[in-house]
This record gives sequence, C-alpha cells and structure tokens, in this order.
Amino acid sequence: MSLKAFHLIFVTLLTSLSFGCAAWAFQAGSAVWGATAIGTGILVIIYGIYFLKKLKKVSFL
Repeated sequence: MSLKAFHLIFVTLLTSLSFGCAAWAFQAGSAVWGATAIGTGILVIIYGIYFLKKLKKVSFL
C-alpha cells in the first residue's frame, strides 16, 4: 500500500470519526466540543486536499 493510498484511507476515516463525534457532542448538549470536532473535520479535509495535490503524479499502488 502506498503512502498516497494510506493517507486517502486515513483522511476518510478521520473525517467520518470527527463528524460523528460532532453529532454525538451536539446530541449530548456540548456545543463547544461539537464545534471543535467540526473544525477538526474541516482541517482534516483541507489536509487531504493539500496532500492529494502534492502527490498528484504518484500512483495509488
């Protein structure tokens, strides 16, 4: 598995986990933790886009 494929999987899982935690935090009544988790999810998406652009010419294998 290449570094690019690993990062794609990692970013996808981390984004899902972050937004899932945000939903859980908002349901539990903690707006601060929910907003923090949403911010983290957005930062992970930005990182994923940056990384994919940086390694555009590298294959997934």
